[in-house]
Amino acid sequence: MKKTLTLVLTVCLSILTMQAQTARKLTVNLTADGKANIVGYLPQRPTGKAVVGCPGGGYSHLSMQNEGHDWAGYFNQQGIAYFVLTYRMPNGDRTIPMSDAQKAIRTVRDSADVWHINPYDVGIMGFSAGGHLASTVSTHSEFAERPNFSILFYPVISMNEKETHKGSCVNFLGAEGQKDAKLIKAFSNQHAVIRHLTPPAIILTANDDRTVPPVTNGVAFYSAMRRQGNDCALYIYPTGGHGFGFRSSFTYHYQMLNDLTNWLNNHQGPKKDAVRVACIGNSITDGFGIDMATQQGYPAQLQRLLGSGYHVKNFGVSSRTLLNKGDFPYQNELAWRDALAFQPDIVLIKLGTNDSKPENWQYGEGYQDDLQQMIDKLQADGRKPRIVLCTPIPAFKPTWNISDSVIVNAITPIIYKVAKKNKLQVIDLHTLYANDGDKMLKDAIHPDAKGARRMAEIIAAELKEKK
Repeated sequence: MKKTLTLVLTVCLSILTMQAQTARKLTVNLTADGKANIVGYLPQRPTGKAVVGCPGGGYSHLSMQNEGHDWAGYFNQQGIAYFVLTYRMPNGDRTIPMSDAQKAIRTVRDSADVWHINPYDVGIMGFSAGGHLASTVSTHSEFAERPNFSILFYPVISMNEKETHKGSCVNFLGAEGQKDAKLIKAFSNQHAVIRHLTPPAIILTANDDRTVPPVTNGVAFYSAMRRQGNDCALYIYPTGGHGFGFRSSFTYHYQMLNDLTNWLNNHQGPKKDAVRVACIGNSITDGFGIDMATQQGYPAQLQRLLGSGYHVKNFGVSSRTLLNKGDFPYQNELAWRDALAFQPDIVLIKLGTNDSKPENWQYGEGYQDDLQQMIDKLQADGRKPRIVLCTPIPAFKPTWNISDSVIVNAITPIIYKVAKKNKLQVIDLHTLYANDGDKMLKDAIHPDAKGARRMAEIIAAELKEKK
């Protein structure tokens, strides 16, 4: 009797605590028939952070309590807005749940001002098949529908039924889809991770999960993120099986909540009104050869130098050219679409190194027009970002056919000509970095971490001097 009374009091206290922290509960239909919707729990003291939760259920049903509504109090107590997503089952049409989750992210961002949310701090959380949906939205969506971070509980990652939950595979891809090797690989999301663009993630799973084996799912996603240098954390608890969700009976329940809370506290979004800086470039911007370039590349170091009043993002892609007839044109990339959608206040364009290769510079007559096209697109629809053109740093060796002579005598003059025409600032990295040949990788083309720091220092000083 005493134990029963204690349990009742504990439950009542938990309900009262949640109610005390939740200022408002609301439901928003995502489809006209209401079959897809979000139930929102808005906190009394909002921090601006928000999470959209995707319950699991093998893409056949939804576990709405343990992996859904039960989490509301936990998030609201931290000032985090929380939205439970009811998504429609795919029945072989993967676009159905994907579109519901993407619309949920977009709805939260569109309502950011009304709900006191920072649109640059909206995450997604998913459990099991819901974890697959969350990781799919994180890796397959355009910028406006891609979350800023992901929380993945014992996630289905692979769509290969031999290494994951078979029902999730069949329901998501359909029986025919399971015969399509390209489709299976495309939505085995460890293969869809993109350097810099796939958002930070935390993965929480149990070692003895036999329904969704961790090694071929959660661990595989972590490994892909780490290989790309992306921010990712992995917590594997000794026991717990599959589906522990918010259950207090899970042996490591409180440890898990503490781990998640610490991760959330250390992943604060940028200030809502921060000056947005887009770093556009090739492998030098990308951070080729620098381990954990997301933290040690020049854009990351520029962020630290500029401080919290700025929101710097890396849109660099290795091997890319400014030339649209080059071997790998930058304007064909997802990173370019992301940079435009980011709606930056400042744009740093550092392209040209790969264009200097003979096989690319044979089309050099198009360089000026292609640079102007990039500028025009950045300024379309009345946007007026501060565009800064950077000359390429010196090519200290002619590695990979890169020609410093072409950079100096052909590309740099065009950059200055276009800058003058458009009244743009130029940062002459070729001159300002000329004495830093000791801060390069062995190829003498790419800066090492110290060189990236030097680039960031030069750019930060030039931005502040000509503010």
